[in-house]
Amino acid sequence: MNDESKKMEKPAIKHIAVAGNIGVGKTTLVTKLAHHYGWKPKFEAVDNNPYLADFYGDMSKWAFNLQIYFLNSRFNHILDLKDEAGTIIQDRTIYEDAFIFAKNLRDSGFLSTRDYDTYFELFQTMVRTVTPPDLLIYLKADISKLTGQISKRGRGYENTISIKYLEDLNRYYEKWIGEYEEGKLLIIDANKLDYVGNPDDLGFVINKIDGELFGLF
Repeated sequence: MNDESKKMEKPAIKHIAVAGNIGVGKTTLVTKLAHHYGWKPKFEAVDNNPYLADFYGDMSKWAFNLQIYFLNSRFNHILDLKDEAGTIIQDRTIYEDAFIFAKNLRDSGFLSTRDYDTYFELFQTMVRTVTPPDLLIYLKADISKLTGQISKRGRGYENTISIKYLEDLNRYYEKWIGEYEEGKLLIIDANKLDYVGNPDDLGFVINKIDGELFGLF
């Protein structure tokens, strides 16, 4: 391969991540994009999570356990990149655990400063070995969209999620995204998008992703 060819060669895309608040549509979009591009999906540990239902019943008691469980799960997803030949698309990132969910729990009084500090030190140790996603896709939505989606999926333990909790998370997301400098970032307003019922909406997102990854418009 000559020097000119090397300059034109694009680096391999190994890691795409979809970020966003509870109920914004991350899992649905990850599923659709994985099918479209042939990427391997890595989903958030929800259905078999041993702490999630207990957490929504008593946040103060189970906050630390839940955050450690999610942190370990997402770190393992990143480690899987080393063994995967293709591209992984991840449902939520390791950064969100620390800068949004754990921080919100601490500031809301559900997670003690001592437990948060211990958690955050572990997070910092892990991210020293982590390469940020090649592209972070942030889905943003208003509270009415989030609550509607949460209601539709019918997880009983999510009935206790308060509007304030979702509003707080949205604020932390906006702050984090506003300061994100780890790599390429694509912000999608999900308020009026329906990836399942409207193929044009999915096509809109795919065109945006193609533009970021391949320079297509």
